[in-house]
Amino acid sequence: MSKCEQCIIRQFNSLKALTKDELVRISGCKTSKTIKKGEVLFEEGEHINGVFCVKDGICKVSKMSENGRDQIIHLIKKGDLLGERSLINDEASNLKAVAVNDMEVCFIPKEEIVRDLEKNPNFTMDILKNMATSLKEADNVIVDMAQKTVKQRLAATLLYLNDKFPKRENGSIDIHLTREDIANIIGTATESAIRLLAEFKKKALIQLKGKEIFVLDTTSLKHIAQGL
Repeated sequence: MSKCEQCIIRQFNSLKALTKDELVRISGCKTSKTIKKGEVLFEEGEHINGVFCVKDGICKVSKMSENGRDQIIHLIKKGDLLGERSLINDEASNLKAVAVNDMEVCFIPKEEIVRDLEKNPNFTMDILKNMATSLKEADNVIVDMAQKTVKQRLAATLLYLNDKFPKRENGSIDIHLTREDIANIIGTATESAIRLLAEFKKKALIQLKGKEIFVLDTTSLKHIAQGL
C-alpha cells in the first residue's frame, strides 16, 4: 500500500495542501480498495463519512430523477477527490457513484481529515475552491438542460469528454461509456442518443467503433453546441 506522502496522485487534488506530518497521519488511517466495473462506491441516501481519492479509473456520479432515470452529474477520474461535501455537512449523500471501469481508490475517514480542515487553512481553501467549481459546473448543467436542445447538449458533451480525458493510441477517447450513459449525461432517452450519435457519425463529426468514440471535427461540434 503506497504512502500518501509519496503518492503522486495527491498533486492533482486538495491533498497537495497538506503538510508531510498530516499526510503521514492520514496514510496510517486510510484504506485502499479495488472497485470493479459496475460496482457502487456509495448509494444515494448513504452517509459517506469520508473522502475517496481516485488512484486509477473513472466513476459516474448520478442522481435518480422522479421518473426513475439516472441523471449523470459528474464523471470523476484519476486524481480527483470524491465526497468532499461529507466533510462539511453531516447529511446523507444525494448522489450515487458507480465505477465505469475498474478503479483503485483510497478512502480517508471523515474524523481524520476534518482535523486538517480545522487546522490547515491552505487545505480548507483548496477544498472550498473545488466545491465552488463543482457548484459552477452544476449551474451550467441546469442552464444547459433548460435552454439547449438535446443535439446541442450531445455536441457539448462530446467536446467535454474529448477535452477532459486522454486519448488511446488509436486516437479514441480513453473512456468507455454505454449509449445509456451518454443518454443519462445529456438527459434524453437512449434511443434519441443513439439516433443523434448516428447522425453525427454520418456527418463525419465523430467515428464510432463499439464503445470507442473518436472526435473528428471539434469546430463543427462547437458550432452545434453553441446553436450556430
